[in-house]
Amino acid sequence: MEMLNKLLSTPFDFIKDYGGPFIFVLAVLVFIHEWGHYIIARLCGVKIEKFSIGFGREIWGRNDKHGTRWKICMIPLGGYVQMFGDSDPSSAGHAEGVKEGDTVRSYTEQEKKVAFYTQPLWKRAAIVFAGPAINYIFAIFVLSALFMTQGQPYMPPVAAKVVEPSAAFDAGIRPDDKIVSINGEEITRFQDLRPITDMNIGKEMEVKIVHSLGPEKGWDDANPVMLKITPRKIVKEDRFGFRHEVGMMGIVSPESAFEMQKHGFFSSIFAALGETWRITTMTLKALGQMIIGTRSTDELGGILRIGAYAGDFASQGIIAFITFAALLSINLGLINLLPIPLLDGGHLAMYAMEMVRGKPLSMQVQEYALRVGLVFLLGIMFLATWNDLVQLKVVDYVVKLIS
Repeated sequence: MEMLNKLLSTPFDFIKDYGGPFIFVLAVLVFIHEWGHYIIARLCGVKIEKFSIGFGREIWGRNDKHGTRWKICMIPLGGYVQMFGDSDPSSAGHAEGVKEGDTVRSYTEQEKKVAFYTQPLWKRAAIVFAGPAINYIFAIFVLSALFMTQGQPYMPPVAAKVVEPSAAFDAGIRPDDKIVSINGEEITRFQDLRPITDMNIGKEMEVKIVHSLGPEKGWDDANPVMLKITPRKIVKEDRFGFRHEVGMMGIVSPESAFEMQKHGFFSSIFAALGETWRITTMTLKALGQMIIGTRSTDELGGILRIGAYAGDFASQGIIAFITFAALLSINLGLINLLPIPLLDGGHLAMYAMEMVRGKPLSMQVQEYALRVGLVFLLGIMFLATWNDLVQLKVVDYVVKLIS
């Protein structure tokens, strides 16, 4: 409700606090993503006709010495690199020639050298893969730099308090006990617990703990205890009104032991790689749970939710905002790798079929696939935006106005 109240009472502050950070971080990440496509395409000898941040009417643009039109467009919700041979920003094109109106003109010999669709399969795949890849590279670079200069948030995996009643209490965890592993995965930070329990709501977990020997005496490491704990589902609502399903064991973090643990050069890279891997796997598991119905699709958020969090992180300072940008970059890279037509992953899936078949899919099949992909993505965008509007109480507000 906070965002709606601010929009209605102080619209200029709303744009400054939420719209500005959202547009900035999205533009940066889109530029990085498209630059990945652009630079690899250039290295492969492909001609780039347009490099666009945003869609729709152009509000600024210029041509470089290579004939590429660099431009910023009116709708800042994405971008594209249009290579020679593409008939539109969705990368629809023809290997036979250039589409001119309803006809296809054959490539000249010179055009064949610079057209995307006449390149070998490995070059086309490398160009497409480069976009999501550079989003991951950017995130790893940013996180490793932060871990080396500012440190990585750290709290020991110790139960400062145990809620009564709770799954942890019923299983036998007591205050000051230390969590060693969950389902065989080593736990080194209290922060590691939340994503694991969130992914195992209602599922029995095998938790290894060591009991506390008392103040200043440490833990009984020689006698670890194996417990069976099933996280209980709780639906939490953040200050914006967005709902999240979380798994609760019932232990409270030792916040007094919070510190920023600095890393060296190599350990910061490994820590960033680990964080990136954790975010990727947890996101995939959450998507899988939504597909099979064990997790509500209410958690699927759109641009309003991203905008809310962008403004929230920006208000916490530059370090928090940079961290948010890195996490969003990982998600942008991952989403683009999903095998959905129109996305980079959809093109890579088609190239995999081409490699197996020894020839490309027919243009008719590719065009139908792009249409299906468009309908699917529009449906997901509608669902995500509807979730945002409902949880921000916008729908309730509109209903009250007209009733």
